[in-house]
Amino acid sequence: MKYLKYITIAILILSAQSCSDFLEQEPGTQTSIDELLQNKQGVLMALKGLYTNIESNVRGERFGVYADLQGGNLKVTPYETTANKGEITIPTALKNTYSFEDQADVSDFKTFYDGSYSIINQANLILEYTPKLTDATETEKNQIIAEALTIRAYAHFLLSLIYSQNYGYTLNATHLGIVYNTQSIKSGIKYPERETVANTYSFIINDLKTAINNYTTTSGLEGPAYSYFSSNSAKALLARVYLYKRDWQNAYDTANDVIINSGMSLMSSANLVSEWEKPDLPVSEILLEFSTPKDNSGTTSSSMASIFGYSTSPAPSFTISDTGRKYVASNDLFNLYETNDLRKKLFLNLQLSTLIAGNQVLQPYNFTKKYHDNPGYVAFRLSEMYLIRAEAAAQNNKPDLAMADINIIRSRANATLLTSSANILENVLLERRKELCFEGHLLFDLLRNQRGITRNDGCISNICSLNYPSPKFILPIPTYNINLNSNLKQNESY
Repeated sequence: MKYLKYITIAILILSAQSCSDFLEQEPGTQTSIDELLQNKQGVLMALKGLYTNIESNVRGERFGVYADLQGGNLKVTPYETTANKGEITIPTALKNTYSFEDQADVSDFKTFYDGSYSIINQANLILEYTPKLTDATETEKNQIIAEALTIRAYAHFLLSLIYSQNYGYTLNATHLGIVYNTQSIKSGIKYPERETVANTYSFIINDLKTAINNYTTTSGLEGPAYSYFSSNSAKALLARVYLYKRDWQNAYDTANDVIINSGMSLMSSANLVSEWEKPDLPVSEILLEFSTPKDNSGTTSSSMASIFGYSTSPAPSFTISDTGRKYVASNDLFNLYETNDLRKKLFLNLQLSTLIAGNQVLQPYNFTKKYHDNPGYVAFRLSEMYLIRAEAAAQNNKPDLAMADINIIRSRANATLLTSSANILENVLLERRKELCFEGHLLFDLLRNQRGITRNDGCISNICSLNYPSPKFILPIPTYNINLNSNLKQNESY
């Protein structure tokens, strides 16, 4: 009960939205943070809470669908009940963002922005207190530091995707990146400027390299190992960062390291569909899945299924209410799969009443089987490493190596193999779209390759196509934060 009290106090402080808010806390709360983080048990409890906050931040409807919805992989189902039955409207959570019309003063993503920097602050507190622990071994402290550094890097990386143009947007990536926080609010009031994108990536890479050198074999946290960052998943993140930085050789080498040395294997053709259909557990090739929190009875209040709507208990079904309409595959995506592609079996078709020209008409909607029952958030899996290695090889003018990796993924899916390395980069991006759909990649894949978007089937936005470059491919810094920090520059057009 004593630790529960301190955790509650710590959460109130760690979720503070500004430096001044933090400093206005009553003096006793400062002591509570010191007491919570003065021993290994308290630090591990704080680290466990940090993972809970990450899961909540990325699993939420906004970030959970953002890249696939904006890129054209998703469309929205109609209302199923009440007087609005059959109507299709943009969900409230993404009303402005979906149409590339987000507004700084009422940004759809303000909670994500604040949540991300809260996570970073929590990671920094853990990093500041862990070296002083007297009841932990150096090995234990190194593992805690490794996980906190990786989380700090991951949160900054996700922020850079949302709020900064891609690395190649300007020569030498001199355009605006994000604020990179390496000290907690506890250290005092600071009003930092946004780093350049080049500096942002340098900080991310430095954190990850330092973390990888500190990892041990096991986390000090209880629960499944796939729920926490490890050396392998930190390397997977580093490979992704190198890819986005257009550092092709390091992207290739790091992805290759994970493929060769992680001890993980790709799902087989025979198990591809059944692996995704497993309740509660991730697919066998997972490198990191942020598990859905459960109570003592094993019940979860929310998961990725709340977005994608698939449940197998007691029988395959979809529950779609006025307050919880779901996201399904657009035909833009679904029609990319060949008839015999096993990945086409990862969709379940359901006829839903749709209002067309004032009439209720049954229309087909393809729900994904990737997220059902109590699914966690898929952060990294081995298939992505093959596709990173393929793209890096293609960009390094080694098309045959790229084709070989694409064919590994296609062969597993029973899709037609490539016989020519012509247009190899196009084939890499196509394979990424099919293989990694609903895992948060498409929009960012398009932008880092400096391509626009085209949304056809199911697009109900005022803007269904947007050419590259555009200032609307990134979101506005929330006005609250701009007003708080006079050194924080707003993004163009906002």
